[in-house]
Amino acid sequence: MISQTLSNFIDLLLALTGNLGYFGIFILMTVESSFIPFPSEVILIPAGALAAKGEMSILIILLFSVLGSISGALINYYLALNLGRRTVNRLIFRYGRLFFLDKNKILKSEKYFQKHGEITTFIGRLIPLIRQLISLPAGFSKMNIPKFILFTSLGAGIWSTILIFLGFFLGSNLEAIKQNINQITLILLLFSGIVVIAYVIYQRKND
Repeated sequence: MISQTLSNFIDLLLALTGNLGYFGIFILMTVESSFIPFPSEVILIPAGALAAKGEMSILIILLFSVLGSISGALINYYLALNLGRRTVNRLIFRYGRLFFLDKNKILKSEKYFQKHGEITTFIGRLIPLIRQLISLPAGFSKMNIPKFILFTSLGAGIWSTILIFLGFFLGSNLEAIKQNINQITLILLLFSGIVVIAYVIYQRKND
């Protein structure tokens, strides 16, 4: 019953993505990349399945996905930059539970950002539950915009490519997608840890 419901949901998303086209991918990825929790898996995996059918282009899907990710990230960035830490924390304290956010998550992500610098923006785009949050400490810290966009694009590009190809090769095979997405998430977490360690060692050697 549950499997059939999920299968029907994926078919619905395939139809929706097909109807909205690339602009729909841009809008949905903008939403996903902002502070509203909307998993990119339900956007890009169906889009990849449509690419396998020859109805969409992988490269254009990737382009609009990254552009949407940048757009959503900039919303968070300027929200943090213009409203300031106190206002944002006040809003999160009152309404954060609606978006699965809390003050501690914001403070932790900000401290991590300050400790590791710009690379955090890149790594953050690869880690579940942090993807949306990582733009807030960047805004608080007034990170250089071109660098922010660059590192956001790199991280979002890697994640988007993975999801698009999952949809391309696995289509609507729910069990295979679930198994692969879990393994890929673990690999990305391991990769992120290695990059952070290498970065910290490099920084210490150059201090």
